[in-house]
Order: sequence, then C-alpha cells, then structure tokens
Amino acid sequence: MELVDLADFSVDSLEGTNTAARWLAERLEPGAMVCLSGDLGAGKTTFTRALVAALGSPALVSSPTFTLVHEYDGGRVPIIHMDAYRLASGAEWEAAGLAEYLEGRNVVLIEWPEQIADALPEACWRVTLTDTGPESRLIHISSPLGGGRGGL
Repeated sequence: MELVDLADFSVDSLEGTNTAARWLAERLEPGAMVCLSGDLGAGKTTFTRALVAALGSPALVSSPTFTLVHEYDGGRVPIIHMDAYRLASGAEWEAAGLAEYLEGRNVVLIEWPEQIADALPEACWRVTLTDTGPESRLIHISSPLGGGRGGL
C-alpha cells in the first residue's frame, strides 16, 4: 500500500515531541493503528506518552516490553499500547492472542512493528523517529493512501 507523507517535526525538546503528538492525536479516530519505528532510545515510548496525553488520558505510560501490552483509559478513546520487540514473528504475535486488540474502537499503538509486520494490516499510521543529534530527533508521520480507519 502506498503511503502519504504528512508531516515532519524536527524536535529538540519534550515540547516539540508534544506538538507532534498533538498533531497526530487530532487526526486519529477510534479503530486507528499507529506503528512507531526507530532505533533503541529514539523516543518511541516518549512519543507514546505524549500521544496518550494528547488523546486525553491521564495514564502513566511506560514501555510494555516485558508485558507486551498496556491499556490506557480516561481519554476520548481507549488506547492499547503494544511492544513487539521481544516477538520473533507475526505468527508468534497471533498465537499470543494479540491480534484481537486490533478489533474494536481502540487506538492501537505498536512499538517495533517490524517484528510482526507480516501480521499487521497495511492501513496504519506510521511514525518514524530518527536521532539527528545528542538532543534532537526527526519525527516523520505518514498514512496509507486512501486512509483506513483513522487515516486520511
């Protein structure tokens, strides 16, 4: 599926990350999936924390690396936060029953989607975080052409 590049945010502060997260939150609808990619330490969980807050949830966000899934309520839509880092494939993800989270009225955030790419639908927002310096990063946001739930 062809992706549409929507926005680039060059950030060097938490406020810059918050601005990018608010921009995306304004465009997300229930049922949307957001795939967060970037090297270890690039800021995926920090961006997730900002996005959860921008969606109105007061939840304390931490990385679900060892639990695989965290659920956050209290905002305008329930949020499912997944981390696929420790999974070897989409088949392992499906065997664990995690695919069920994609059904419903949640916004689903997935860190390390590359690990399970073969099991994910193509219609998802993509957020790529790239370190550009000691305290700066580029946040690139794209969406599938033609949208999909929470897309264009």
